[in-house]
Amino acid sequence: MRTIPGGVAPRERPPGPTRLQEVTDFGANPGNLRMCTYVPRNPQRALVVVLHGCTQTAASYDLGAGWSTLADRYGFMLLLPEQRAENNPKTCFNWFRENDITRGQGEAASIRQMITTMAIEHDVDPRRVFITGLSAGGGMTAVMLATYPEVFAAGAIIAGLPYRSATSTRQALESMFRVRVRTPREWGDLVRAASPHAGPWPRVSVWHGGADTVVKPKNAEELLKQWTDVHGLGTQATRTETVDGYPRHVWTDASGEVVIESYIIPLMPHGTPLASGDGDESYGVPGEYLIEVGISSSYHIACFWGLTEKRPAASRPRRTAESSAATQRVVEARPAKGSEPTPAPVRAEVIEQPGPGDVPPPRAGRSEGPGESAGAGRDKARKSGVSAFVEGAIKRALEAAGMMKRR
Repeated sequence: MRTIPGGVAPRERPPGPTRLQEVTDFGANPGNLRMCTYVPRNPQRALVVVLHGCTQTAASYDLGAGWSTLADRYGFMLLLPEQRAENNPKTCFNWFRENDITRGQGEAASIRQMITTMAIEHDVDPRRVFITGLSAGGGMTAVMLATYPEVFAAGAIIAGLPYRSATSTRQALESMFRVRVRTPREWGDLVRAASPHAGPWPRVSVWHGGADTVVKPKNAEELLKQWTDVHGLGTQATRTETVDGYPRHVWTDASGEVVIESYIIPLMPHGTPLASGDGDESYGVPGEYLIEVGISSSYHIACFWGLTEKRPAASRPRRTAESSAATQRVVEARPAKGSEPTPAPVRAEVIEQPGPGDVPPPRAGRSEGPGESAGAGRDKARKSGVSAFVEGAIKRALEAAGMMKRR
C-alpha cells in the first residue's frame, strides 16, 4: 500500500486544504476508483465509509458534511472512495449500472477491496464498519449494503434510492423523477438475492428532503419498504419522536433494538442536512447541496451507529475565521453566473445525477448569525430552501444535460 500525503492527485485536487491521504496500490480495482482515507490520532478501530455525490470530491464532501471533524472527536477512521471522470463525466458513482452494482464486480468490488485494505492496515474491528453517502453516493450505499451485508454493521442513505431501482440510465432517470414502486417483498427479495448472506442484516438510517426535486422523496418510502421487509418488519414505524425540531421515525426489532430510522426534512431540497457552527452537535459547512437546516445528519448518523457513546477521543478544535473561509471555498466553488455547463466536472459543485432534467444546485440556507435563536435560523434556512426549490424548478425547465455513459 502506498499513500500520497495531502489527498487526491494534483490534477483533480479541489481548491483549498484537504486532510485526506490518497492510497494507491490497494489491490483489485475493477471499478477504477480512487481511495482516500483519514486516520485520526489514537483511532478506536471503527471505520466509516463515506461516498460523495456527483461532481463532488471525497475532500469537498468530507469538509462540507464534517466527517473528519467527527472522526477527530470520536476516534473512528474514514475511508472515502472517489469517482473518476473517466468512469462518469459528472463523477457520480454508477449506482444504476449492472456491472457496478453486482457483488464481486466493478465499483462495488473496488469499494470492498478498499475496506479490506483498511482492515488489514489499521486493525479495523469487523463488527464496527459503517457506510453512508449522498444522492449517487446514497444509491451506491444501498448497493453496498445489499451486495456485502456481512461487511457492515449499519449504513445511512441520504437522498438516495433503493437497491436495483435502476439497472440502466433510462431507468435511473425514471426512478429519480417518477419513482419506481414495488411491494415490500419485491424490494426485499432484490436484497436477499444480491449475496449469499442470510442475516443478520445491517441497520439502516434514511434521510431525505421533503422538497427534493432531483430524487423524489417517495424514493425514501421505497427504501424503507425494502429494508423493513429485509428485517422482517412492517412498514408502520414503531414510534415517532422529535429530534432537533424534526420527526424521527423508528422501527425496532423483537428485542427492542432500533434497526431502522428515517428523517424527512420538510421544505428541504436535495442535499445533506447540516447544523453548522461550533456546538457539540454541529458539524459541516453549508454549500451546494450541503444545506443548513438546524440538524446535523452526520452527527445523528454517528449517534445511531453508536460511535458517540464512548468518551470523545479529543476535544473539538474551534473553527477560526481563516479556516472557515478556506473550507467555504472548497465546498462552495461554482462557475461564474451565466456560464455554460461543460462536460468536465466542477469538482466542488454538487450537480446531482445524470441526464436531461438535471436540476441546478439550490443555494444553501444561511447559518445562524449573532443574536439569532436556533429556531429563527432554521426558519430562515427553510425559507431559503423554498426559494431554491422554485428557482431550481424554473431552471430545470430551461436546462438539460447529456446522458451519462462510461467512456
